[in-house]
Amino acid sequence: MLKTLPKKIHSLALDIDGTIFSSEFIIFPVYQDAIQEFSNQSNLTLIVPTHERIMKEIGKPVKTIFENLLPELSTEQRDAISDLVLLKLCERIKNGQGHYYPQVKETMLDLHARGIVLLLASNGRQPYVESIMRYLGVWDLLSTPKFIDNVTIHNKGDILKYYIQNNITTAEAMLMVGDRKSDEDAAIEAGCPFAWCAYGHADPGEIGAYDIRLDAFADLLKGTSKESLL
Repeated sequence: MLKTLPKKIHSLALDIDGTIFSSEFIIFPVYQDAIQEFSNQSNLTLIVPTHERIMKEIGKPVKTIFENLLPELSTEQRDAISDLVLLKLCERIKNGQGHYYPQVKETMLDLHARGIVLLLASNGRQPYVESIMRYLGVWDLLSTPKFIDNVTIHNKGDILKYYIQNNITTAEAMLMVGDRKSDEDAAIEAGCPFAWCAYGHADPGEIGAYDIRLDAFADLLKGTSKESLL
């Protein structure tokens, strides 16, 4: 059941994987192709992580994902495979592969028309996230997209604090919308409320606390009554 927020929300910080889009059905063949291509180029024999193992990493910063999946490789080698994965994922997304959750575009258009500021808070790299949002046709709805740069922005919490520190929004007026522990942690770090997408990729018991439970993305337009949540 949804819980009504105590204060007016003026901006949404949106996670991507498990919130807007799911790469679940394309991620394994992409990793498989990328690791095999790198193996052939480098004369190494590498074991491709299982689909289940890969999905457990989705939502974490990219460097963390590859450190966890391929700890035996050097940073340079992991980065090379990561770049191949990014390229192959973007190609598939631009060809219409991957799964968009129901009514995401319609809901974002509605929210934008109401004056809600739509922000991004993803651990994904810009080409990946931009490919997803452009194919959906909502890239231009987003305000000042910010991404991890591994210099001053290392995780989603840093992204949220960037929006606050640059007066794009305030902690009280921003709702973090996501499906994984990294989204919950980011909201806690930034001091903003958290909407958990229960339809996403979280394992049972992964999420500790949330202000709103979303069983569908369009639930952002609902409240505990017929009144709008936002």
